[in-house]
Amino acid sequence: MDFITKQLKNVTIAGHGQAGKTRLTEQLLYVAGVITKPESVESGKTVSDYTAEEIERHISIYASLSHLVWKDKKLNFWDAPGSSDFVGEVISAFRSSEMALMLLDGRNGVQIETIKLWRDLDRRNKPRLVFINRLEEERSIAETIPQDLREKFSCEPCSVSIPMGKGDSYEGVIDVIKGKAFFVPADGEKEKEADIPEKYMAAFEEARGILAGAAAEGDDDLFVKFIDEGELTQEEIIHGLTIALENNRIVPVFAGSVVKNSGLVSLLDFIADIAPSPENALEKLKGDADEDATTIKISPEGNLTALVVKSSSDQFSGKLSYLKIVTGTLNADSEVFNLADGRKEKIGKLYTSVGKKLIEVKKLVAGDIGIAAKLANAKTSDTLSSVQNAKPLIKLRHPEPVFSMAVSAKEKKEEDKMNELLNRFSEEDRTLSFQYNAETKQNVLSGMGELHINILLDKVRSTAKITIDTAVPRVAYRETIQRKAQAEYTHKKQSGGHGQYGRVVLAVEPLPRGDEYSFTNAVFGGAISKNYIPGVEKGIKEAMQNGVLAGYPVVDVGSTVLDGKEHPVDSSEMAFKIAARNAFREASRSAGPILLEPIMNITVWVEAKYLGDIMSDLSSKRGRILGQSPLGGGIEEIRAQAPQAELIKYAIDLRSMTSGTGSFETSFSHYDPISGKIADDVIAKAKEFMGDYLRED
Repeated sequence: MDFITKQLKNVTIAGHGQAGKTRLTEQLLYVAGVITKPESVESGKTVSDYTAEEIERHISIYASLSHLVWKDKKLNFWDAPGSSDFVGEVISAFRSSEMALMLLDGRNGVQIETIKLWRDLDRRNKPRLVFINRLEEERSIAETIPQDLREKFSCEPCSVSIPMGKGDSYEGVIDVIKGKAFFVPADGEKEKEADIPEKYMAAFEEARGILAGAAAEGDDDLFVKFIDEGELTQEEIIHGLTIALENNRIVPVFAGSVVKNSGLVSLLDFIADIAPSPENALEKLKGDADEDATTIKISPEGNLTALVVKSSSDQFSGKLSYLKIVTGTLNADSEVFNLADGRKEKIGKLYTSVGKKLIEVKKLVAGDIGIAAKLANAKTSDTLSSVQNAKPLIKLRHPEPVFSMAVSAKEKKEEDKMNELLNRFSEEDRTLSFQYNAETKQNVLSGMGELHINILLDKVRSTAKITIDTAVPRVAYRETIQRKAQAEYTHKKQSGGHGQYGRVVLAVEPLPRGDEYSFTNAVFGGAISKNYIPGVEKGIKEAMQNGVLAGYPVVDVGSTVLDGKEHPVDSSEMAFKIAARNAFREASRSAGPILLEPIMNITVWVEAKYLGDIMSDLSSKRGRILGQSPLGGGIEEIRAQAPQAELIKYAIDLRSMTSGTGSFETSFSHYDPISGKIADDVIAKAKEFMGDYLRED
């Protein structure tokens, strides 16, 4: 069945871990007839969690795309992970969806990941609805959640379905729009409409009035009618809610029990009838700067524009690129341009998916999300276009990694295999970074948390059948000087024939932090010929690559060559380079060399009850608290600066202190001097791996 843009609905199912997102996806597919039996996460047989690592750990790691047809609409659902370690997957899903379905555990209400995701949706101005799960549980606090949403997020929640009882007395839900009850179905059955029992009529009428009022806010004519008559028809409510939701003025709230298959018909009906379609939704085209970005409407008209929102590898199909079609139509067996590099990409087969099951299609229309197999060069965030010189779409924005490990293959011969896989996986997941740090002589793998990194390394080990060792990454320190100094060095070497000769007199002085380097030629009278001066500067730059204390790069030093001497036969640029290099080292030793350590900006988000512990812990890590502010919803933001060396394992520390609920981001700020025992320890450790860089010439 072919669909046009206005028949599409793209929804990300998001929420705190263990809220039931994967099971909800499973039940929706079952209700729509896509699968014949819903499975539990524990069974390892769900549609969404199909990778070996997800089955083993019983958690969602990757955003999984599935679709179903409901009321002649194609509904694309992303089942997104709940752990902040896998936020990159959530970003891909949010970017390609017009709406989010926030799943809340009725026993716990609004949890910290819910708050963080909600804030992200606010930044994107993305509509959302809420489904309150687990009403069959005795500990359900579902009746308090709408007010909690209002207080925490200053939003306007309005109940579209309300529960009939809770815990053992839970009977089902009332669809407030239809004015019908949906009782919990028997095992293997699906929900059916029924009349509302008399004992629930008062609750229904109250909810109906509130919902009609919310719908009236979406349209001036409806507002006048509602004020005059106090009610709206079902069709008018649907019309008003459609406008209000598209403009992100309301938060529709649903109740139900995923495991009992209850409340899902109302949810699907609402998404099909009312949730925003991609038609006329906006996407941004890249400008020279963010403020120069322009917007375009998602439309079947015009040239093809598509965004690669996610990449993965499949052992049978190979590389898979998940695409959101923004304008035009993408046809199978066609050619497009990758605007990242201007090269052509050959489009072979196209697919839609139900989890790992790929369903071949001939085309993908504007607004749809689908998959292209085996694209040669396309990476996540690339724009594909039918026009070579078109403007690309704004790239997906991912947070900086917060946790790092140094990694190495146990067997040297396996190093290339490890590097190849880690490079490939970091291209697929843009919250990963894998690079060789030439300063610390380590391969460093960085990601969003310890779990994120461990799962990736397990995947590499099992894929390549290799052993990988891990270690704490070394910190990239710097060296500088504290005062002016002068030194001279003569390089003289004679071994028959032409020898080597060069004498350099050099002065060094500290520069303001951040000025990095300066070089001045103050030689007069031709003591050093002009053609040898480049050799002098090269020698200084070489010396600055490895300082005299611990072999770290030297920064913020100005060098002035004052004098020198050359030989008419034996002098050369090489001789003066060697002389200058050693003169710089001698001068540095006399100039009060010190170590500099990287200082990081850190922002931490925690529940208010952990505020004191977090601030004390940061202070104990030589941190400086810059500020703290409440964000609402019981969440506090702490802003601080702390040495990178103290934050290497902060992801683990924060998880331990906050029972896994806290999160943080870091960015580089500046370098600060260190001395005493801290500096002595750094120097001692550096000597273990710097080796030749610390030897005397």
